[in-house]
Amino acid sequence: MLPEKFIIHIDMDAFFASIEQAINPRLKNKPLIVGSRNNKLRTVVCAASYEAKHYGIHSGMSSQDAFKLCPNLEFVPADQSKYIWTSEEILKLVKTYGYETLYASIDEFQLDVKNTPNPKILAEIIQKQIRETFHIGLSIGISKNRILSKLASKLDKPNGIPLIDENNLIETLQKTPVEKLCGVGPKTQIILHKLGINSCLDLYQKPDKFLEQFFGKNGNYLYVSLHGDENLEIETASQAKSIGHSYTLNKATRNPGFIKAWFRLLAEAVGSRLRQNNLVAHTIHIYIGGEQMANFSIQKTYKEATCDGYDIYLRALKIYPEIAQKTPQIRALGLTCSSLAQNNYPPLFEKQKRGEALTKTLDKINAKFGSNTIYPAVITLTKE
Repeated sequence: MLPEKFIIHIDMDAFFASIEQAINPRLKNKPLIVGSRNNKLRTVVCAASYEAKHYGIHSGMSSQDAFKLCPNLEFVPADQSKYIWTSEEILKLVKTYGYETLYASIDEFQLDVKNTPNPKILAEIIQKQIRETFHIGLSIGISKNRILSKLASKLDKPNGIPLIDENNLIETLQKTPVEKLCGVGPKTQIILHKLGINSCLDLYQKPDKFLEQFFGKNGNYLYVSLHGDENLEIETASQAKSIGHSYTLNKATRNPGFIKAWFRLLAEAVGSRLRQNNLVAHTIHIYIGGEQMANFSIQKTYKEATCDGYDIYLRALKIYPEIAQKTPQIRALGLTCSSLAQNNYPPLFEKQKRGEALTKTLDKINAKFGSNTIYPAVITLTKE
């Protein structure tokens, strides 16, 4: 019998809130929300600590409702640059283990540990090092492909390390509702329930042709999600055709300030990675997804390439209104830069030279001191 292949999925627990608690000991073990604006009574919850979740508080909830549930709630306005820096430092740490690594999202990372005989021991070592280095919690799921390992990471939060392998696959799928599987939104869930598919095991037992009949290509995705083995295919910087970041919110929202703040965060993350690899991009692509509708995307190619996070953000905002009305409740969003080229040409105009010099200085400061307390002023504006 061939040894099993494993993917490790790292999922940071209450990421933004945990970072704030790690930085400020006064907030440790207290119910805390991170808001999208500075005004604690007129904002949306970006993240909630597990102490706050105990009261029923969750991301996407209005802060006024959160304070009704817990009057003693602590509040911190979001500092996106702080979270981006921590995310990228975690990625650097994870890469030191020598496995193919995928940056899945700002708070999720995946490792292809192939035929490692003791993946759970490896996961325990990784969890311990991240916790000791950054003083924040994380859960790790282990299984034969990315979807199952992501599912596993959700089964024992916080700080769990569930393993789904051939020994417990059927038992785990039987007790796991099908809607917990990544890719099964409310619309798909309704159809699955009508077909008598309520658990992940029900889905597992359906043949691929049956699922394709009702869901087309997504039916094949659902089948492979539970049956397929997988190796992560990682492009090197020189091979990459695009660089992007995406995020799935815990709850759908229609708050425009909250959504724009997220696009600013994603733009800064993408811009940072472009600069690290000495790349610039001509094409900006964004997508949004709702709970009851499909994903919508749009892109635009510009003559002038960029690697500046603020420029990427502004370009994203120019095309965002064209798809914003297609789904009133946004659950997922992403931003990708493509049409990449090496950044081999110096800026020609004085304004461009000053902007590039400022960006390089900020990158150096943030890389050296690691706090990312210096960041573009527009991030503050998106919180207002």
